[in-house]
Amino acid sequence: MREQRVRTPIQLVLIGIVLIYAGGLVIAPLIALFQNAFAKGIAPLVAALTGPDVLHAFGLTLLLTAAATAINVIGGIALAWVLVRHHFPGKRLCIALIDMPFAISPVIVGYVLLVLFGRDGWLNVPGVAFALPGMLIATVIVAMPFVVREVMPVLIALGPEQEEGAYTLGASPWLTFRRIIFPRIRLAVLYGAALTVARSLGEFGAVIVIGGAIQGVTETGTLYIYRALDVRGNVGAYGAAILLGLLSVILLIGMDRFRQHMEQAQGLAIEGEDANVD
Repeated sequence: MREQRVRTPIQLVLIGIVLIYAGGLVIAPLIALFQNAFAKGIAPLVAALTGPDVLHAFGLTLLLTAAATAINVIGGIALAWVLVRHHFPGKRLCIALIDMPFAISPVIVGYVLLVLFGRDGWLNVPGVAFALPGMLIATVIVAMPFVVREVMPVLIALGPEQEEGAYTLGASPWLTFRRIIFPRIRLAVLYGAALTVARSLGEFGAVIVIGGAIQGVTETGTLYIYRALDVRGNVGAYGAAILLGLLSVILLIGMDRFRQHMEQAQGLAIEGEDANVD
């Protein structure tokens, strides 16, 4: 779809309303964050963000984000493949369960994990509740739908014909995936991974319930912000919020630029093939 120029006063008014709406939701809070973070100068902000508890919290956040993203990318591709290419009883239920993290509160996810893995839980597995494994499981669950939902439409549009042709010529399943399937779904995988990273960076409800927010042990970046605000450490809280927000925004902008570049490259390749055919 081509971009259209503003030609009527009504279009101008509608665009103005949209910009005011977006500014009120995004720009105004960002201005408030920066103003409060730098209210006492740069030195107090740097001192607050370089404390051992803050460094540990951000390190734990990055660790959980990296692990959850890796798990969800691998599992998401496999799950999307099964749901698109195979028919089995309970398939619709599985698709509904994938979307469940969108519908239920992350706090409920954390509570369910606590009921399962807590000291008096059904499974009573030691070292899961109030520890890193439980927080990782919670992060994987709340960020699970993104890769699956990005890859499934691409697989549906791709169809099985090229895969079946590769199998007929003697290609192995791994070679078929690497040479035929993955090049066509990689943009969807990368964008789903970017959304997974952004969601994992900002996770709060599930990890505070299953992790317990133990300072210096199970405290992530978002949990540090919550604690800092509770003890009047506003400078550190605002600074940490800015860092987490900037990480997510930079990641999403970078992925959007990369997607545009890849789409342009693919368009040029298709035009070159058409020219060769002519």
